[in-house]
Amino acid sequence: MIRKIALGLLAVLVVLVAVLGINTARKGSRQLVVAPLAAAKVDEAGAAARLAEAVRLRTVSSRDDAALNTDQFKQFHALLQARFPKVHATLRRELVGDLNLLYTWQGTDPKARPIMFMAHQDVVPIAPGTEGDWQVAPFAGEIKDGFVWGRGSWDDKGNLMSELEAVEQLLASGFQPERTVYLAFGADEEVGGLRGAAKIAALLKERKVQLDFVIDEGLLVLDGILPGLGKPAAMIGVAEKGYMSVVLKMAATPGHSSMPPPKGTSAIAMMSAALKRLDDEQLPGGLRGIAGEMFDTLAPEMGGFSRVALSNLWLFGPVVQKQLEGASSTNAMLRTTTALTIVNAGNKENVLPGRAEATVNFRILPGDTKEQVLEHMRTQVSKAVSSDKFELFALPGAVNASKVAPTDSNQYRLLNTTIREVFPDALVAPGLMIAGTDSIHYGEISDHVFKFSPVRANAEDLKRFHGTNERLSAANYADAIRFYLRLIGQGSKAQAF
Repeated sequence: MIRKIALGLLAVLVVLVAVLGINTARKGSRQLVVAPLAAAKVDEAGAAARLAEAVRLRTVSSRDDAALNTDQFKQFHALLQARFPKVHATLRRELVGDLNLLYTWQGTDPKARPIMFMAHQDVVPIAPGTEGDWQVAPFAGEIKDGFVWGRGSWDDKGNLMSELEAVEQLLASGFQPERTVYLAFGADEEVGGLRGAAKIAALLKERKVQLDFVIDEGLLVLDGILPGLGKPAAMIGVAEKGYMSVVLKMAATPGHSSMPPPKGTSAIAMMSAALKRLDDEQLPGGLRGIAGEMFDTLAPEMGGFSRVALSNLWLFGPVVQKQLEGASSTNAMLRTTTALTIVNAGNKENVLPGRAEATVNFRILPGDTKEQVLEHMRTQVSKAVSSDKFELFALPGAVNASKVAPTDSNQYRLLNTTIREVFPDALVAPGLMIAGTDSIHYGEISDHVFKFSPVRANAEDLKRFHGTNERLSAANYADAIRFYLRLIGQGSKAQAF
């Protein structure tokens, strides 16, 4: 009997191994076979010098003060006019609002849908007290060791200037697009884009413009970031998460700290219980949607157990998901995230406060909605404290996740092809943009909104994003210009799609 059981288990094991092997082998590469392009000639030193000039202008935006640093933005506009004369002699330039730029490069075919390239002029401020931690002063715009250093060199003047460099170079060669090409440069992306991108999108909608595709900043050419992958991965953001902040208020009877109320009934105790519940019981996640497609695309390119596991999620799905949930960056791709960001209560050590207030920030996954998230929060808080003890409400500016751009489209294929031509060592896969971009405002005038920055980055580089010692290598920047040269050249053909 024991021998029969052992033989039966062995047979099951053999069948299981065979199934795993067959499933793994059947998942062949989904990478496009594309011949690499010869590197286009680019004035690397001159382009880097022009980017450095742009970095020196302190175009820090403010949510509350729309006029902050207006002089710096105006100087930036003047710099663009001086450094890109052909662009400004040929393209129509409009000032939308006070500081936002919209350029129109008229195409020869009025029936062909136009395309748009985006970037933003504004930058985030330097964290107070960290100025001395920079190897080069943050607004010095210095070129050192092959890098352009300073705030905005990467986010996002690198994209903005490389797009203009590409258009200037195309104009110098006599190129004329068949499709109309728009360049849209908002001045308040870092604070939501409501004064910039939202107004430009509304203006184009009013003019009945429908864009064939939109390219904005976003995911990167990541090197050494994804475990099990031996090559760089160029991730095309096909959607971005929504955003909602919810204020939670607790009410209790104030009093003297020498006579505290029964356990768990003070405002701070109830708030603590509610916040712990929200942190413990987050919205469900899973390897589905964009995350599922991303790993399905990359699985055949991986080695060892990573390839086997991702090719057989029917068996290894829970294990893979648990591992991904262990890192903040990958966990954010799987679910609507819950972040406890602000807590306020009390103002004296011997007084029990009658009020406690907290703010919880949610980044909403495509497929979830603001209403669902608000109901989830209300349900979880009700399980921690009595419903008559709290109130909650969403702050203004909440948005659902963007539409998901289809990956089986010609527009995605064009972007995929261009990346493979310019970055031939990189694998390409769809991804989810977990932070916010200006392009979320363009969903009503395009079904194909992509978030991709043609910038190589490793784990060390990612720490510099919105952080200390932001920089962009001159060679990397030259490749970004080559990317836009190719994409504008191919994408603006009337028969591109």
